[in-house]
Amino acid sequence: MPVRLKKFIGTILIVLLVIVYALVATTIATYRLAESPWYVHFLYFLLSGILWIVPAMFIIRWMAGPVKPKDEQV
Repeated sequence: MPVRLKKFIGTILIVLLVIVYALVATTIATYRLAESPWYVHFLYFLLSGILWIVPAMFIIRWMAGPVKPKDEQV
């Protein structure tokens, strides 16, 4: 797969990941944390703010994967 295409697909996937993840995290916070104390809100948003990095890391690793030389591409 050409590098430019890989980077384009990866960029689209990361944008979709961030949008969907933000909507899901906010929905969970709205319905589950309404009556919780401030420190529960703080911990939830701290962890949910860091957790999206894990799938994004795999997408970025795939995007920056080894590139085959033109001689070996089929």
